[in-house]
Amino acid sequence: MTKKALNPFEIAVQQFNNAVKHLDLPKDLCRILRAPALQLVVSVPTRMDDGTYKVFEGYRVQHNVARGPAKGGIRYHPGVTLDEVKALAAWMTWKCAVVNLPFGGGKGGVVCNTKEMSQGEIERMTRRFASEISVIIGPDRDIPAPDMYTNPQTMAWIMDTYSVGRGATTLGVVTGKPLSVGGSEGRSEATARGGVYAMREAAKVLKIPYKKATAVIQGYGNAGAICHKLLEKDGLKIIAVSDSKGGIHNPKGLSYKEVIKHKEKTGSVVGFPHTRKISNEKLLSLECDFLVPAALEGAITRNNAADVNAKVVAELANGPTTPEADDILHKNGVFLIPDIFCNAGGVTVSYFEWVQDLQAFFWDEERVNAELRNIMRRSFHDVYEISKKYKVHMRTAAYILAIGRVAEATKTRGIYP
Repeated sequence: MTKKALNPFEIAVQQFNNAVKHLDLPKDLCRILRAPALQLVVSVPTRMDDGTYKVFEGYRVQHNVARGPAKGGIRYHPGVTLDEVKALAAWMTWKCAVVNLPFGGGKGGVVCNTKEMSQGEIERMTRRFASEISVIIGPDRDIPAPDMYTNPQTMAWIMDTYSVGRGATTLGVVTGKPLSVGGSEGRSEATARGGVYAMREAAKVLKIPYKKATAVIQGYGNAGAICHKLLEKDGLKIIAVSDSKGGIHNPKGLSYKEVIKHKEKTGSVVGFPHTRKISNEKLLSLECDFLVPAALEGAITRNNAADVNAKVVAELANGPTTPEADDILHKNGVFLIPDIFCNAGGVTVSYFEWVQDLQAFFWDEERVNAELRNIMRRSFHDVYEISKKYKVHMRTAAYILAIGRVAEATKTRGIYP
């Protein structure tokens, strides 16, 4: 009988359970930390361009707010489910805690296909969704950000809708905004840049000659493409990349400028000259120093984890590796930089944006990148020391660190009433 695949929230719970085995926490506290604090499901009636109304379903979940306001993106996708949003909110809780930000975890989504919608329809849907969730968001309550198929313009609409409802411009209600309305320098590259900082530290502890290393990137959206650019700038050779249509491989290396130009022209990396076309599945098994999953959840599973032929897996995507695959990678000596740390550069620079908005004092990109580098370096070694202490892989170590911090805040505050 084929084993049923876990849904995203079940994976998040399993990862939590794997970590708390190493912590001396009361069972009642574990129950509290596992459960989402708030789940809001809303209808989003939207006037379409032909004058008819379509009703979309939207979600906003706050997983935990013991350490501060909820923080997390909003995604627009036809496959969005409440369980997926719950899982992503939980991962945001641990992600914020592992890099020691004063935030809890939140996430949101609307079930829609923006590829089939006009800009006007997307704006009207966004503003209606923003008004529906305005009862629980705010700069000191819950701070959304962009995610899949949302962008700085989406955040500007949400900020404006929230501000109009309150009669005052409230820049800090969302992050990931355009610079003209309170955005931060360095935000667009933050997720990839944070991951690259983590990869540099991994190379040091594993004694990998970093500037001579090779890398493979699965997924060529914002995070994957910018990761290519930054790694190439560091001197690494990127031998394969892929997007949803397939992958390309050239052992001699791929030029970021040329590949991104080809993708912008054709809509895919596939067909780039002087490369061999490979599947996304085959790409995961290429021999390399760094494998960077930067696409969707569940890319590395128990069925293909043994085929991974990289020294390091650096998870820029959320949830690209299942719990069973974690164990296989660890057994095979593959060093994992887990998503809740590896892609925390995005939320870290979102934190910087929020701080700048609240102070109405903005930093230059050099300061943003320097502050990000310091946080990623420190957090890498926090997690690495725990992995050595408990003799566990880096994901469990990251969860041990994060859960310990959230548990301490929850115990200190107490349960009221």
